[in-house]
Amino acid sequence: MDYEALSELSDEQLLVEAKKAKSSAITHAFLIGFLAGIILFSVFANSIGLVTLIPLFLIYKLVKPSAQKDVLERVLKERNLK
Repeated sequence: MDYEALSELSDEQLLVEAKKAKSSAITHAFLIGFLAGIILFSVFANSIGLVTLIPLFLIYKLVKPSAQKDVLERVLKERNLK
């Protein structure tokens, strides 16, 4: 969703979107921890290779900041909902 689409939503709908964003952040944190565990196991098993590179790539994709989250926070701040 872009800024225009989010700005057309009602306050209740924006709060629902913020709740979804928070739950997805928790899920991303769990996945990052799980993938970091896979990397540590791979390093301790002395096998640095594809098993290490795939989780690193996935962690990069999960950590990369989301533009939608920034726009949602900006709209919430403009309406004094946060």
